[in-house]
Amino acid sequence: MWPFRNRSRKTPRSLPASPVVVRARYDAAQTTAENARHWAMADALSADSAASADVRKKLRERARYEVANNSYAKGIVLTLANDCIGTGPRLQLLTADTTINNRVESAFARWAKAVNLAAKLRAMRMAKATDGEVFAVLTLNPRHPRIDSPVMLDVQLVEADRVASPVASLLPSVDAVDGITLDPFGNPQTYTILRQHPGDLSAWRNQFDVVPADSVIHWFRVDRPDQHRGVPEITPALPLFAQLRRYTLAVIAAAETAADFAAVLFTDAPANGEAQALEPMDIVELEKRMATVLPDGWKLGQIEAQQPATGYGEFKREILNEIARCLNLPFNVAAGNSAGYNYASGRLDHQTYFKSIRVEQAHLAEAVLDRIFAAWLEEAMLLPEFAFLRSAGDVVPRIRGQWFFDGTEHVDPAKEANAQATRLTSNTTTLAAEYARQGKDWEVELRQRAKERQLMRELGLDAADTPPTSPDDDEESDTDVDPADTRQAA
Repeated sequence: MWPFRNRSRKTPRSLPASPVVVRARYDAAQTTAENARHWAMADALSADSAASADVRKKLRERARYEVANNSYAKGIVLTLANDCIGTGPRLQLLTADTTINNRVESAFARWAKAVNLAAKLRAMRMAKATDGEVFAVLTLNPRHPRIDSPVMLDVQLVEADRVASPVASLLPSVDAVDGITLDPFGNPQTYTILRQHPGDLSAWRNQFDVVPADSVIHWFRVDRPDQHRGVPEITPALPLFAQLRRYTLAVIAAAETAADFAAVLFTDAPANGEAQALEPMDIVELEKRMATVLPDGWKLGQIEAQQPATGYGEFKREILNEIARCLNLPFNVAAGNSAGYNYASGRLDHQTYFKSIRVEQAHLAEAVLDRIFAAWLEEAMLLPEFAFLRSAGDVVPRIRGQWFFDGTEHVDPAKEANAQATRLTSNTTTLAAEYARQGKDWEVELRQRAKERQLMRELGLDAADTPPTSPDDDEESDTDVDPADTRQAA
């Protein structure tokens, strides 16, 4: 009897005379002669077995090849990195001591600039899209030529190929997955990192280092439970990229073939008829602005290009739209072309994209940035320059921060300013939230604004603040706008 059951109440119990068997049929579970070929590659492998070392290696090679040779693929990956990382994240501490907040934020910003953290994060985001995963080792680097900071912590990027078992294995074991050793609960314990890249012709796979998991950052997207290695994010689009390239080459070949033949001679006469005999496939060089007489019974014609000139652009738009879908990109971002977009459709299409960027930034903060800041803070507390942290007592264990990224400009600043003023007046938002939309720290911005207003009063330039005025037309126009504006629609 369960503890929460009322024992004074009797529950009637009744059993059917015979067990009832319910049989349900799913069309998708049926294998027929028509769908057998389509479902032939479906399997029941685990996440790690499906993404085995050989499979991931092949996917990485093909994804890198496509990104290196396909302009659309390269642009999509660069756009993802630029929109997700931007100029780099900025730290804001949330302790009650503003002095500690300001000093730690400034010191961390100087260190991040010294180690070129923003560029490394962009490279990590590109590798995550192309390779499926990226590793970073937190290590001390006192001889780094660019580190102009008392904290000698450095972030060294490691390509996914270097994290592998010294002896290649086809299937992962229970406690190890291609270079990652797991504890009984599935948590990474150590990472086996090859000293040289396997693609280096002078490399030898038995030279490796076993690095504790506390010093390694592994950033990838988990698509299935019990998944420990990443798969390229553009994997579903790889066949589509190949089709796009093949179709483009076929159209070009058809146009070139038609252009190669300036003219052809043909006759309507039957074989052995009235037409004068000519040598088949004979080539005659034509001169400019000349008049000539054709052989008896022959006519002059040209080969018409049969490539689908009107369907080519539509095909490219559709296949690019399908390619971008697996990355949550709207078409105009993937194509770099907003022709045909209007204000309303631009904003609507970008909602899913910017929501995906926010999710990606939250994952980056949790999996990468918090780990980096914790390691930096641990090293900083050992230095005399940060003695104020040790004297702060119980403040340090409670140090928590949040990360700000570059904001997105609104396509219509006047309308956004009116909406912002309305939200602040109705108390449905805060200054912290509004500044966070722009990727700014509200405390820093307010202090700067106070300094500016004080200086304006001293110079006799003080003017009363006036609310933004509404434009004459508050309705969102559905007419076409500048493509450069719709690219930034929020």
